[in-house]
Amino acid sequence: MTGDVQHAAARAGDHPLLEKGARLGYAASGVLHLLLAWVTVQLAWTSGGEQADQQGALQQVAGNGFGQVLLWVLLVGFVLLALWQATEAIAWGEAADRAKAAAKAVTYAVLAATTVSVLTSSSGGGSSGGATSGLMSSGLGRVLVGLVGVGVVAVAGYHVVKGWKEKFLEDLESSPASWVRTAGRIGYIGKGGALAVVGVLLVVAAVQADPEKAEGLDAALHTLAGLPFGAVLLTLVALGFAAYGVYAFGRSRHAKV
Repeated sequence: MTGDVQHAAARAGDHPLLEKGARLGYAASGVLHLLLAWVTVQLAWTSGGEQADQQGALQQVAGNGFGQVLLWVLLVGFVLLALWQATEAIAWGEAADRAKAAAKAVTYAVLAATTVSVLTSSSGGGSSGGATSGLMSSGLGRVLVGLVGVGVVAVAGYHVVKGWKEKFLEDLESSPASWVRTAGRIGYIGKGGALAVVGVLLVVAAVQADPEKAEGLDAALHTLAGLPFGAVLLTLVALGFAAYGVYAFGRSRHAKV
């Protein structure tokens, strides 16, 4: 039975619709990271009142008809890419590769849910903070938050190494143009740096029992904004997000699907 399920997942993953959907999903990730770069630049050089995370980035385009259409396209891309990653997690392969695909499936499913939240004008960010506050109210919860922080730092390190050594080229089925390689290298390193700040803040929040420091990317970027030369640091982070977005467009064409 397990073999039948794996075979069915492999066939589903090879379906042209799901393959094209996965490429659309990578392009959607590119749009999201470009929007995130713009939100970060705004935080660096304007009033700084924006919600500087994925939801805040998507809200940048939600105010008009074209933006609503774009959000629906992004939603379809995220959903199909999540489904394709799920088939990769179920089908045959090394355990580490399947675990990585499962984690990516969850990530894109969360992005799809965030997009739905923006489309329906619900306030997803507040619920996240409430959940964190609940965890921080107990010793075990703080341990869990701290462990998540350590995990995020590990993921950040993985991104930096993947970018520095250009291991992201292993995800592509053909040799990309030089601009894709350059954008990928800068993008992975820049995104890794931003994730490292998120992870460190989660660990600090767990140690200090301070839920305000455990609110994800938004809290991390606002923390950077308050540092000396914060605007410069945020601009560098924005360049990393933008480079990753450009790479994602290249990946949508060259990805192994």
